[in-house]
This record gives sequence, structure tokens and C-alpha cells, in this order.
Amino acid sequence: MNFSDAPLSPGTRVAARVEYLGKGYHGWQAQPHLDVMTVQEVLEQSLQEIAGCAIKTTCAGRTDTGVHGFSQIVHFDDPVGRSVKAWVLGTNRHLPNDVRIHWAMPVEQDFHARFSATARKYRYLIANTPVRPALLNGLVTWFRHPLQLDLMNDAASSLIGEHDFSAFRAASCQANTPYRCVTRCEVTRQGDLVIVDVCANAFLHHMVRNIVGSLLAVGCESQSVDWFRSVLATQDRTLAAETAPPDGLYLTAVHYPDTFGLPATPSGPTLLEGRV
Repeated sequence: MNFSDAPLSPGTRVAARVEYLGKGYHGWQAQPHLDVMTVQEVLEQSLQEIAGCAIKTTCAGRTDTGVHGFSQIVHFDDPVGRSVKAWVLGTNRHLPNDVRIHWAMPVEQDFHARFSATARKYRYLIANTPVRPALLNGLVTWFRHPLQLDLMNDAASSLIGEHDFSAFRAASCQANTPYRCVTRCEVTRQGDLVIVDVCANAFLHHMVRNIVGSLLAVGCESQSVDWFRSVLATQDRTLAAETAPPDGLYLTAVHYPDTFGLPATPSGPTLLEGRV
């Protein structure tokens, strides 16, 4: 991709795709009152190096501690009129190696990284092996018990459509409503990796990790498909399984109306190859 070196007009709204390895950060959202580093903080500090002043970013979806972002979308308003080339290549020179901007582009002022999004996709990677993999530490979740994918998919099918997802909602969730519309929840296998793909209009706090935790209980046959369906129906978080770890969770894509003209999300590196 070629990055224009023509300066933008001050005040131009800029959208960008950010990729990051989450295991070294305390989630996405800046927490200046805590002595921890977040992805938003390192990104904004690096953008400030280019702008010469503070910049505030807004993201499509705030990820938790240890969760990775393959295609996190952000927007910010250019206060000084830098070029797209400066925002991408210049900012990357100041970012740590585990955070990268892949593209940036000017967008209309009504674009909003969070509220303009029509769908978000997450992928959860599980190393289903007898021994914990060393080289994938922090990149996947390890589960040693054999998994029955047919049972997991049977359970996952009950999530399709609009439901009250209180049973898979964290107690700390601040969303105004527990209703979300899931358009895809599919479990597949690639070698030793079991992959859970979930797409919805939006997600509750810990929603994907809580769903995966209960799907794992079904997959290893410690719980039944009927149990999973009843958990969803009762809307009671205490009846569901434990929250799955953050290690294997990736924000893989965010969808927006075509009118904004954002680039398509690539298929991803080796661990994320296939449909996202």
C-alpha cells in the first residue's frame, strides 16, 4: 500500500487499522490512574510524537488484558495537518514492536470507529494437545481434553439471532442492554488448533470468553448441549462455565458501511489464516 505524503487539512478525521499483541498490555483502554501500560496509551503517545500535541483515539471495541487485536479500527482528529505517510510510517517508528498501524486514511466527520461499526468478528484459538505448547505461549489457550466439535457446533447454533446474553455477560459489564445479535458462531479444527469464530453486531464484556468456556465444557462432554441451551435461556451467569482465558482471543475484523470506503480486512498471519 502506498501512503500519501500530501498534508491533510487540520481537523481532518483519520481512521486507522491497528494490530497488537495483547499479552504485554493491560487491555486497550487507557488507565492513567493505574501504574500499568495499555495499548491505547502507547498508541496515543506515539501519535503525539508526530502531532506535537496530545491526540485522543476512539476504538471499535475495547479489548481486555491479554486479548490481541489483528484488525482494531480507531479514529482520531488530526490537529495539525500531517500526511497519511506520517501517521503510518512515522507513528510506527515510535511504537513498540508488538503494536503497529497498518493503514490510515481520511474519512468523513460522521465516521465513528465504535458507533459506525455494523459488525465485529472475534476468533478464539485453542491448542487441543496433550502437552501445553511452548512456542505459542500467550497466543493460544491450551485445553488438553479431547473435544467433540459436532457437540460444540450444535450448542453454538443456539446462539444465532438476537438474544439476551446475560448468561455470558461479566458482572462488571456496563452495557445498557444485554441483547446482542449473533450472526455466526462456528467451531472448526486445523490440525491441533480448535478455532471458534463469532460474529455479532456488538459484544458484552467477556461475552466471547464466557461463550467459549461453556462450549469447552460441552466439547469435553462434562456438560450437554441441552445444558448450554438452558444456560442461555435462564440468563443466569452463575450457571455457565468459567470464563476462558484471554490468551487465544483475537479481534479479527470490524465491518462498516461501504460508503466509508475503508480497506478490506486481510485474512491474517499464519495463526489467523482462513475466514475471519
